[in-house]
Amino acid sequence: MSEPREDTAPPSAAAALMARRFRGYLPVAIDVETGGFHPATDALLEIAAVLIDMDSDGALKRGATHNFHVQPFAGGRLDPTSLSITGIDPFHPLRPALPERDALQRVFREIRHALRAYGCRRAILVGHNAAFDLSFLNAAVARAQVKRNPFHPFSCFDTATLAGAALGQTVLAKAVTVAGLEWDPGSAHNARYDAQRSAELFCLVCNRLRDSHQAAEERARELGWLSVAAGPAAEEPGADEPPLEAEFPPQ
Repeated sequence: MSEPREDTAPPSAAAALMARRFRGYLPVAIDVETGGFHPATDALLEIAAVLIDMDSDGALKRGATHNFHVQPFAGGRLDPTSLSITGIDPFHPLRPALPERDALQRVFREIRHALRAYGCRRAILVGHNAAFDLSFLNAAVARAQVKRNPFHPFSCFDTATLAGAALGQTVLAKAVTVAGLEWDPGSAHNARYDAQRSAELFCLVCNRLRDSHQAAEERARELGWLSVAAGPAAEEPGADEPPLEAEFPPQ
């Protein structure tokens, strides 16, 4: 299920700030629910993507959510223990699940629109214990032979790390609660809910670090790394930035 896309583009000031904030990367919160812990063999069952928006003052906020139930791929493993935790019945007749390829393409389409709106060159995954979500995302992309994956293939922002440093908590429920955000235990282990809380946590920590970022950006400018009007096109790509598989033509 996708929320309606806003047709209005972000203010130009916000777009310029977002393009600079993370070196041309657009953070997108992702959460997956799966049939186990092994991305090569265990089924992807739910995926949720929460866009991160920015206002004209440079403050981050949670944007639209796009989430889908996913059909287990042929031969995909379904661990009963994992299913008991998530409460997912992969074969329930009323479960509106999509094939992996369809679900991924729908999520990526929305992310590409956001990339164009903010003038960013690539998305970067935000997740709680993000390596888990990224590994399942990459495995599903390869398995479904999806082209034009907008995400960086190995870099990510881990909210467990950020929350541990900023709040002293690494468990999502405790970090969200300590931060003063809403947490409903009955909604946990749902891709949509967990992705939204991870997005809010990411925004809260980053917003608290705005003074630090501004000071670092000024220092980078003094070092000649950024021009006054720095944006994604003004920086030289680093060695850790693989090129996109293809450009994103208008759709």
